Amino acid sequence: MMRSARGAWVGWPGQPDLELDRFEINGIDLIPVPLSAEEVADYYEGFANDTIWPLYHDVIAPPQYHREWWEAYVKVNRRFAEAAADVVAPDGTVWVHDYQLQLVPQMIRELRPDVTIGYFHHIPFPAHGLYAQLPWRDQVLKGLLGADVIGFQRAQDATYFLTAVRRRLRYEVKGSAVAIPTDDGRTRTAVARAFPISIDTAPYLELAARPEVRARAAEIRASLGNPKKILLGVDRLDYTKGIRHRIKAYGELLEDGQLSVDDVTFVQVASPSRERVDAYVHLRDEIELAVGRINGDHDTMGHTAIRYLHQGYPREEMVALYLAADVMLVTALRDGMNLVAKEYVATRADNRGVLVLSEFTGAADELRQAVRVNPHDIAGLKDAIMTAVSMTPAEQGKRMRSLRRRVLENDVNAWSSSFLRALAEVRRR
Repeated sequence: MMRSARGAWVGWPGQPDLELDRFEINGIDLIPVPLSAEEVADYYEGFANDTIWPLYHDVIAPPQYHREWWEAYVKVNRRFAEAAADVVAPDGTVWVHDYQLQLVPQMIRELRPDVTIGYFHHIPFPAHGLYAQLPWRDQVLKGLLGADVIGFQRAQDATYFLTAVRRRLRYEVKGSAVAIPTDDGRTRTAVARAFPISIDTAPYLELAARPEVRARAAEIRASLGNPKKILLGVDRLDYTKGIRHRIKAYGELLEDGQLSVDDVTFVQVASPSRERVDAYVHLRDEIELAVGRINGDHDTMGHTAIRYLHQGYPREEMVALYLAADVMLVTALRDGMNLVAKEYVATRADNRGVLVLSEFTGAADELRQAVRVNPHDIAGLKDAIMTAVSMTPAEQGKRMRSLRRRVLENDVNAWSSSFLRALAEVRRR
C-alpha cells in the first residue's frame, strides 16, 4: 500500500540514541524519528506501555500515572507530528497509527491544516468508567479528534470513544460523526467507526502449500511423540493474552484424567515482550513456574505435557506449527483484534483444525464459527478444549470453510482500502 501510494513512512528506527538520515528501501521512503534512551524509558516503556496499555486493556494490570511520563509522551508525539508535517505533500494525506501517537493528529492539524488526517487504533478503547481514570483524558480525546477519520477494531471500541467524547468534551455526536468547534466559530466533522484489521493472506497460503513446510509440520509432530492431538498457543508474552488461564485449564484437564499426555501435547510459543517492564518480568516467572509444575506432575519419558518456547520464530516455522496443530487456543482476556487467529485459519487449506477463540478479541466479531469462550471461566475453557479435541472431521470442515471464507475475503488489502476510501470521502466533502 505504501509503495502504491508513493508514501513516506515516519517511524522510530528501533534503537535508542540512533540518528539516521532519511533513506529509501524497497520503494518506500523512510523518515527516521530518533528517541533517546530516557525517552524510550519514559515515553515508550512508561506512558505507552505502563499507562495506556493496561488502562485500555480493562486494567488487567494496574496502570501507572506519572507526570514525567506524560511530559515525555507529549514531547515525542510533537516530534513525530513535526516530522510528518515536514514531509507530507500539499493537500496530502497522513495516516497515524496506534496508541503511542494519540496526540499526533491534532498536532499535525495545527501545523498543516491543508492535509487530510486518519488515525487507526490497533488496541481496544476502554469504557468511559475506566477511561475517566486517565489524568490527561481530555487532552488525549482532543488529540485523536485532530483526525478526520478515527478507526477502531470493533464497533464497541468506536462507541466507547464517542461516549467519552460526548461526556468529557460535550461535543455533539450524531451516529459516528462528531461536530468539533473550531477557533473561527465554525465546526468541522470527524468520523469514528470500526475498520477491523486483517492479515496479508497471500504469504500464508503460499507457505502452507510448500512441500518443505508441510514436511516440517510432520517433523514437529514426530518430535512431540506423534500425539493424537496438538494444542497450540502463539502469543507475545503479555498479561492480556490469557496464557495463564489456558495453562491452568489444560493442567486441570490432565489432573482430572480427561486428557492424557500420551494423547495430547500443548505447545505454547510466548515471544519475548517488554522485558524491562516489571509486570512482564513477573508474568514470565508465573508462567514458567506453572509450566514446570504441570510438566513435573505429568511428563513421561516419551511425552511432554507442555512444550514451552520463550522465543520468536520466522514465519516459515510458524506456518509449520499452524499446520501441525489440531487446535489453536486464542484465549486473550482483551485484544484489539488478534491476528494469530486469522493466520491459523489462512493456513488451513485442508479445512481441518479447530479455533478456540476468546469472545474478548476483536476477531470474535468476525470469526463466528470458532469455538467461542470466556477465558475467565476456567470450567468453560476446559469444556471448549474438550469440544475442540473431540470435534469430528465433518464439523471441523464445516466451521473452517466458513472461517477461511471470511479471512480470505477480508484481508489486509480490503482493510486498508476501506480506510483510505473513508479518508477520500472526507476530502471530497
